[in-house]
Amino acid sequence: MAKESMKARERKRIAMVAKYAQKREELKAAGDWDALQKLPKNSSKVRVHNRCMLTGRPRGYMRQFGLCRNQFRELALEGRIPGVKKASW
Repeated sequence: MAKESMKARERKRIAMVAKYAQKREELKAAGDWDALQKLPKNSSKVRVHNRCMLTGRPRGYMRQFGLCRNQFRELALEGRIPGVKKASW
């Protein structure tokens, strides 16, 4: 599991991206690059890192489910993810 501080930092980044999204779009459309540079670095959506919703793990993330591979496997085997079952042939 990720440290709580790492998960909190990511939540903070996501909130900042949402807060400045409209302003960033306006500045980009106007071509005002100097004003864009003065915005906080964490207001750019490129700086947000995908993390597992349950554990906060940054690697092995599956976008479709919002989970890391480990949690996905556990939940799928328990039958707690609708429409997912183990393959057999």
